[in-house]
Amino acid sequence: MRGSSFRRIIQNFIVNMEAMESTISPKANSALTEACVFLRIGRISAEFFDSPRSYEMKKGESYILYDFGEVNCDSPVILEKETKIGTRIIYTVCPVLDEEPWSEEELDRIDVLLKLLFVFNGRSKLQIANYRLTFYDQDMQIYNLNFFFRTIAELIARNEITQFTAMYINLKRFSAVNLQIGRNNGNTVMRGFIAHIAAVGGPDCIVARIGGDNFAILCRQERTNDVMEALAGTAVTYDESSHDRILISAYVGVYVIDGKIPVKTPENVMDRLSIAIAAAKARTKHDYAYFNEEMLEKNKQQLLISSMFPSALENEEFLVYYQPKVSVDTYRIAGAEALCRWDHDGKLISPSEFIPVLERGMDICKLDFYMLDHVCRDIRRWLDEGRNAVKVSVNLSRRHLSDMDLLQHIVEIIDKNDVPHEYIEIELTETTTDVEFKDLRRVLSGLQDTGISTSVDDFGVGYSSLTLIKDLPWNVLKLDRSLLPEAAVHDMQKHIMLKYIVGMANDIGLQCVAEGVETMEQAELVKEAKCRIVQGFYFDKPLPVNEFETRLADYDYRKE
Repeated sequence: MRGSSFRRIIQNFIVNMEAMESTISPKANSALTEACVFLRIGRISAEFFDSPRSYEMKKGESYILYDFGEVNCDSPVILEKETKIGTRIIYTVCPVLDEEPWSEEELDRIDVLLKLLFVFNGRSKLQIANYRLTFYDQDMQIYNLNFFFRTIAELIARNEITQFTAMYINLKRFSAVNLQIGRNNGNTVMRGFIAHIAAVGGPDCIVARIGGDNFAILCRQERTNDVMEALAGTAVTYDESSHDRILISAYVGVYVIDGKIPVKTPENVMDRLSIAIAAAKARTKHDYAYFNEEMLEKNKQQLLISSMFPSALENEEFLVYYQPKVSVDTYRIAGAEALCRWDHDGKLISPSEFIPVLERGMDICKLDFYMLDHVCRDIRRWLDEGRNAVKVSVNLSRRHLSDMDLLQHIVEIIDKNDVPHEYIEIELTETTTDVEFKDLRRVLSGLQDTGISTSVDDFGVGYSSLTLIKDLPWNVLKLDRSLLPEAAVHDMQKHIMLKYIVGMANDIGLQCVAEGVETMEQAELVKEAKCRIVQGFYFDKPLPVNEFETRLADYDYRKE
């Protein structure tokens, strides 16, 4: 009779355990009660070891699976089980206090119960491990993108997604943080910053790691401003003993999910966040951007441009326009800058529409080499026709700096067209990282050795430093239009800055070119500062090649 009772109890136990999401304490207690009362068990405890190493060091996770309260643990039953992958579970079973010792039959039944428990507990631990592998970032021990997507899918299913704001964040200059305080401290700072953001976001806030120093955030809309304020800059302590802190901030792409554009899948949210973060990084005044419908249309246009580019390049739809550089001493052409225009189906597409798109990848490098090749073709033709050929500057994107064979590629294009090197000038912009600076120096030195001139473009528009012109072998310094004083405005600071920058450049042997000269007064001010070469709409706009060729015939730019 007791045997049939035990079989029924075990059957109930199996059914109850099968119904549980987790068979690890405290939920297992109710399923174990009937069997434990029947077998006079007062307590079942378990210790889980996730690896042979943790077992050797006796560092496991302990759980009380069943506890009657009054137990005798002087002579417990202990069962140790090891899985095929090296994890172990040790069960300790104590009888109820003041009960007779277990019979052999009871001990056999306890053994059966523990072995069944091992199966269910092992499955639960495996499910937990699988859950953590699936939904947690193993380095940071926070949620990952899978969990972010799953949460969004659940909110969409419950029609609650419009109560939330999603954000894509990229920690600013975090590679520099790691260099400054060390990678271990950097990890501490990252974890501290993310923990702070999650706390500010409230109990429903999720911060998930996308990868590296990129994270996704989901918070209730009423918490959006609080989270944005924290992302703008938060001091994080990385050394408790010295209380050393560092300020961390982020670029932020924000999508307030208001329902104006339907959200059907988690991918919809991520696509819009990707658009917003790209916009945030492209801005100069703010480090954040809010997604809107205009961005979506702009992104579609960018995708269209990217898809059109290969055939446009093959069909030579890109045209070289030349903007003359004029000597303020002779008012004759002293050179030119090659600028790109896209003639698609008879319509000119502005560079502002396609250059930023191409610069997001390596397509810009293909266009740059195309432009250099076509400039060289024109120069070769001018020389063959006996025209007054001038030096032409060609812009190269910073994207080229990762190309170890860049110098070879430039020289091959020029030499293929049989153009003397003195007719080509390569324009590059200032750099922002040490790695780029070293690559830039390598390329510039190589160009100098081959007799190809180099110029630093847009000097003064970014965070220019004297190191840029002191340590790099430039030939020409192109002053950005932002340095030019407005004649109608008495800006003595700009006058002084222009005068001394030009003077310094002249003294160290650099030629100065002033860009963006649009008025006669600006031309006079630049001349007064002893900058001999100017470029801008006051003298000429960028011209198609046939119009520019008319300027090569000793054209006089002197204004009446």
